Parts: sequence; structure tokens; C-alpha cells
Amino acid sequence: MGESDLFDDPRLTAMGLLYEAHNGLVAKLEPSWKSNGLSGLDMNALMRLSRSPGRRLRMTDLATQTALSTSGVTRLVDRLSATGLVERVLDPADRRSAHAVLTDAGVRLLERVLPDYLDALQRWFTGLLTPEQLDGLTTALRIIRDATNPDATARTD
Repeated sequence: MGESDLFDDPRLTAMGLLYEAHNGLVAKLEPSWKSNGLSGLDMNALMRLSRSPGRRLRMTDLATQTALSTSGVTRLVDRLSATGLVERVLDPADRRSAHAVLTDAGVRLLERVLPDYLDALQRWFTGLLTPEQLDGLTTALRIIRDATNPDATARTD
């Protein structure tokens, strides 16, 4: 295999497109959360909590789902707690374990952010694809996520 063949590998093209699409989407979506005083990490954490049973996740699960270290998720939850968006609650069954819980104030903030966020998603992501393409992409992303980051799936325990 020659050097140019190596650089023209379609696997590199697919990965490069994924990076470029991700970066482009973040740039288009960012104004919806920034205009409400949130960082991308804040938005990610709040969305994950809002879509979890009881609007809560164990701190360790939130760390995994946001790709943060234990100390990183602690700092994030502390910051979100200080603004009243999230509450940290000790697990009564295991006092060494804590949950991050979305507060009513966090729900209200997401209700303000989501219309613009969903409009941007429709314009720059889901609306660009046919229903079949979107279904295929969602299926493909789940396969990749499950193989590379199986702990990121929400648990209900």
C-alpha cells in the first residue's frame, strides 16, 4: 500500500466527516444554551438528567455519560447546585453513593432553552435527513456507542 493510498483510506474520510459534522453542529446549537447562561457541558448534563427516570442519575453514571472524571462531575454538579438547577441527594440505600437530581428550576430553564435548541436541531441536523436516513444514522450511532462506550446507556437502578 502506497503512502497516498494510506492517506486516502475511506475510514479516515468517515472519521473526519464525523468530527467536522460534530464541530459544525455544536457551533450551530451553541447559541441556544449560551444565551441562557449555560455551557455545552451544563446543557449536556441537564439534558441527560431531564431524560432519566425520576430526573436523576447516580453521580458515577452522570460522569460516564458526560465523559467526565469523578472529580469533574463533582465540580459540574457543585456549580449547577449553586445556581439551583441540580440537587445532590445521598442514596438512602448506600450513603457512599449520591445522585444528581434536576430541580424544578432546572426543568424551567430547559423549557426556556429547548424551543431554540430544537429549532436549531431541526434546521441543522434532523431536518437535513429523510426519516430513513435519520433512522439509519440513529441505529448506526447506537451500535458504535454500545461498542465503544457501553456504560453511557442510562440505567434505572
